[in-house]
Amino acid sequence: MAGVYSVSQVNAYIKNMFLQDFALNRISVRGEVSNCKYHTSGHIYFTLKDGASAISAVMFAGNRNGLNFRLQEGQRVVATGSVDVYERDGRYQLYAKQIALDGEGDLFLRFQKLRDELEEMGMFAQEYKQPIPSYARTVGIVTADTGAAIRDIMNIARRRNPYVQLILCPAQVQGEQAKYSIVRGIRTLDALGLDVIIVGRGGGSIEDLWAFNEEMVARAIFDCSTPIISAVGHETDVTIADYVADLRAPTPSAAAELAVFDYWQFEEQLRSSRERLERAMGRCMEKKRFQVRELEYRLRLRHPERQLNEKRQFLTDCEDRLRLVMDRCMEKNRHRLALLSGKLSGLSPLDQISRGYGFVTDGRGKRLRSVGQVCEGEEFHVYLADGRLTARVTERTWEACGKDGKEKGERDVT
Repeated sequence: MAGVYSVSQVNAYIKNMFLQDFALNRISVRGEVSNCKYHTSGHIYFTLKDGASAISAVMFAGNRNGLNFRLQEGQRVVATGSVDVYERDGRYQLYAKQIALDGEGDLFLRFQKLRDELEEMGMFAQEYKQPIPSYARTVGIVTADTGAAIRDIMNIARRRNPYVQLILCPAQVQGEQAKYSIVRGIRTLDALGLDVIIVGRGGGSIEDLWAFNEEMVARAIFDCSTPIISAVGHETDVTIADYVADLRAPTPSAAAELAVFDYWQFEEQLRSSRERLERAMGRCMEKKRFQVRELEYRLRLRHPERQLNEKRQFLTDCEDRLRLVMDRCMEKNRHRLALLSGKLSGLSPLDQISRGYGFVTDGRGKRLRSVGQVCEGEEFHVYLADGRLTARVTERTWEACGKDGKEKGERDVT
């Protein structure tokens, strides 16, 4: 059939027309950045828009030297490059080689103004942040019931902890009525007394995420008595809800990781802790048993009966030593007494008397050694072997030594 062309032929023809248009080969376009994405390859994909239209744009990694700042949502820029057709999809886009700032978009200005106002009110202060419970059993979710966010949260929660209870309060997350729906969902779940609430949605442009930049949503999060995790968009997306929430998660999946504890890891930790506790208890019990045995041994050593036995034995030993010392002392004294007795016997007058001698004393019993110790007429006593004689002095005569050396004298005794 004449005049019928393939899709590839049509796209190639249109691409050729774009290439022949001098104005499209070197063009500068002013607009507000939206739906900005940094690809892992280094390419930057974004959309330029104004009040009426939008155009897709891309800056390849090789042209990044023509960008001296980080491209973000809401920035007003002037992108210079060429407009060409991407044949595979049959759509045209701006291939930017240079990008320069041209001011900030209205949405971004509104975002900054509200952020500064709420920060000045203290709604972002750390002292108002509530701690996220480590072992939540009930988790509320405010998001769209058909989006990818709820599916990711459910899958991760089921994998980490099948026993956690998820309660979804479906809400519009995009459009004019989204802010009212989000506020209603937060207040409804807060009244249920849950452990934690996740508020968020998947990624999108700044316009798609704008409901989470509304003041009424921020105040609903701030007034909520239940800890709230904000999970809006991708990691690079930042909203007012992220500042007000008790915890910000970069994605809904990350929010599920933060809100739902890993039951299997918890069970393993519990088992490991139980084993450590049992080992510690075993060591402690063994230590106490050793201490008890030591105390029992010490108690046996200090038992009163044992002490008495030791004292009895000590007394017995002392008695034996004392008896031995006394025997030695007695034997020594007997020997000494025998010597003294012999000496005394040799000096005893009675012993002399028994051999024919007498022992003379005065009337008072005092031994007489000299004639001069008595006077005439005084009594004196003479002790013999078989008795005593009492006599009186009638004469005293002192004998003197003669020339021949003999003693002479007389005594009359009545």
